[in-house]
Amino acid sequence: MKTKAVRMYGVKDLRLEEFELPEITEDQILARVVSDSICMSSYKAASQGSGHKRVPDNIATDPVMIGHEFCGELVRIGSRWKGQFTEGQKFSIQPALNYEDGPVGILSAPGYSYTTIGGDATYIIIPREVMEQGCLLPYEGDSFFYGSLAEPVSCIVGTFYAMYHTRQGSYVHQMDIKEGGSMALLAGVGPMGLGAIDYAIHRDRKPRLLVVTDIDDFRLERAAAIYTVEEAKKNGVELHYVNTKDMKDPVAGIKQLNGGKGYDDVIVFAPVKPVVEQGDALLGIDGCLNFFAGPSDPSFSANMNFYNVHYGATHVVGTSGGNTEDLKESLKMMAAGRINPATMVTHVGGLDAVVDTTLHLPEIPGGKKLIYTGISMPLTAISDLAEKGRTDPVCAKLAEITARAGGLWCREAEDYLLANAASI
Repeated sequence: MKTKAVRMYGVKDLRLEEFELPEITEDQILARVVSDSICMSSYKAASQGSGHKRVPDNIATDPVMIGHEFCGELVRIGSRWKGQFTEGQKFSIQPALNYEDGPVGILSAPGYSYTTIGGDATYIIIPREVMEQGCLLPYEGDSFFYGSLAEPVSCIVGTFYAMYHTRQGSYVHQMDIKEGGSMALLAGVGPMGLGAIDYAIHRDRKPRLLVVTDIDDFRLERAAAIYTVEEAKKNGVELHYVNTKDMKDPVAGIKQLNGGKGYDDVIVFAPVKPVVEQGDALLGIDGCLNFFAGPSDPSFSANMNFYNVHYGATHVVGTSGGNTEDLKESLKMMAAGRINPATMVTHVGGLDAVVDTTLHLPEIPGGKKLIYTGISMPLTAISDLAEKGRTDPVCAKLAEITARAGGLWCREAEDYLLANAASI
């Protein structure tokens, strides 16, 4: 079986290639990938090559497939798994395998560590450890792109569950955000921040107050139009969007929204020293800071008030992904219509757009970049479809469809693109 895939050979050395996959063994599964959303983590891996903790040392001779937010269909099932999975079944993947015997040990993951499985490919071979670890998940949704977005949403879910609080006189940590408490999302209107707003408003355990900050008016206005103050209020959450760019004292201004008090839960979505330090300064008694944004710089650091750590029980946690239960919750909430991660997607493209998009991801504005691996298409912003539609009938039709969906990607757009775009 021939596949086309983007493989990493070294630092910033990504190549789209066609090659032959080996025959599957009895404990492997052949699958077709349909969609993959490009994650900032893939940019970081490409920027570091084998210096990245999840990437093997020998990629110059044994390149790895990239992409870990993917969804597709199972094509051929090894005999060991025929009772559990069926050909034609849709699937999603939990890339955090937690498998000690992988190519780089416990940190091994599809999209970083393996030669025959990654999201930016037409066909892949799923190794036995994915099934053994319970990380191949049947997907019942009708849109492939939702299956791709389940992984980033699961990272958000895991972030909320990783927050913790304490009680005086007890050494037992109470996991999750403080119910009915105060929460701030700093630099919180990027794709993952948007997902966090959606999840905070619509999950069962909610904050009473949710403050979302950024320094970009356009991004804040887009977020406020998608997740309105009225929608939040309907769900029992007081929501505020704040541009801190020109505030003389952002910490005091944000605290003022909470009656002058510090916050119970703060999540930082940008690896920027002043933003991290702002998050620390916002913490109230027993406040929990989650440093969500993984830095590329191994020496990244910021100041923290240890007086407050000692006397105010402030504390820090960092999350780098969700677990399988988080992914299951993501899929369940999407299927029930409680959350809509389509708001995270701002661009679509084909497999031939992956290399440039991945290597230049920080320079490309907007949210998630959604790739359909079986087609050829330059990376295109949803907002640019109408303009491109002047000369491209496919883009013209996609512009009509997304306009009816409120400017968002949707199942109808996916179905039309897959049926009418040029094959890769």
